[in-house]
Amino acid sequence: MRAPADRELERALGGRLWRMTGLAAVAGLAWAARDVPAALGGRLTGARAERAARSPQFRDGTFHNRAATRTMTTGDPGRNLVWELIFGKQRRRPTAPVPLLPPTPPPATDVERELNIVWYGHASAMIEIEGRKVLVDPVWSDRCSPSAAVGPRRLHQPPVPLADLPPVDAILISHDHYDHLDMATVQELTRRQSAPFLVPLGVGAHLDRWGVPAERIIELDWSERHQVGGLEIIATAAQHFSGRGLRRDGTLWSSWVVAGAHRKVFYTGDSGYFDGYAEIGAEHGPFDVTLMQIGAYDRAWPAIHMFPEEAVSAHLDLRGGLFLPVHWATFNLALHDWSEPVDRLWAEAKARDVRLAVPRPGERVVVDDPPPVDGWWQAVA
Repeated sequence: MRAPADRELERALGGRLWRMTGLAAVAGLAWAARDVPAALGGRLTGARAERAARSPQFRDGTFHNRAATRTMTTGDPGRNLVWELIFGKQRRRPTAPVPLLPPTPPPATDVERELNIVWYGHASAMIEIEGRKVLVDPVWSDRCSPSAAVGPRRLHQPPVPLADLPPVDAILISHDHYDHLDMATVQELTRRQSAPFLVPLGVGAHLDRWGVPAERIIELDWSERHQVGGLEIIATAAQHFSGRGLRRDGTLWSSWVVAGAHRKVFYTGDSGYFDGYAEIGAEHGPFDVTLMQIGAYDRAWPAIHMFPEEAVSAHLDLRGGLFLPVHWATFNLALHDWSEPVDRLWAEAKARDVRLAVPRPGERVVVDDPPPVDGWWQAVA
């Protein structure tokens, strides 16, 4: 039998161990959350807030879609999204590594006719147009989250290191969600590049907090445009929402038109299907290629993300030529199977006679001579 003194010593050591464990846990949480306050971004103040207040999209302290839009529906009362997230049978991750292709050198061509797209995964892409390069929604971090320790993690690595990107002429941001606007990526691009950031109204507050020089921040409302090296870049409407913390819709969201003298590109950003696509197509189309959001949809949020079939309808509304899907493959952000968006897209594109390119991450697509769709994703689904 142990002596009372032994038992007392054991209790003291046990208590000390629990205190040390608790302190270690607190320290670990503090370490994981060290960048969160900065990653949340800035707030609209001063001249930026005054400009936002003058926007037709801004009222009652927030930005709005053209039509009343609900982020989440209240239908389907028998469905439990949390249970489905944890216990659902969907294959939400690939079963093998996603194949990556570092871009091959661009083909020699008449600069006036040049139009290539390099898709890096999710919504990140490079538009090579008439001798200029426009980087879209760059996210190179391991997680799309305010924390480097928690949050949705990449399903494949970036096919090209950020340091290896060529000099770019403009960097476009569609909205401020973490899978489209990443603090670490913005800060590294600020150090390595000299291009301006073109962003929707209010998003400049985040860039300002992260150290982007004021002269490199160009904020645009819908229908406003900016000239960059012979390109006209136009912010166009989208149907979505914004927010990096508890506050919603404090910054605007947009789609983008990138127009040269001869070639035109459209990028959806994130959006539900709405009649604005037909208006954009009538005013700015036709487009040689459209970069269309196809993933992270669900019937619980049908107004803010398109289903693949809707994306095909939007492409046709826009008077698009080649359809190049984005917003899939890289981050697990919804409940559908990993490969479902592109499977549905391929079937719909064939049914409606839409030209389609589905590149591997990193693969350069020459818009006038795109690679045939070969179903590469099915081997790893």
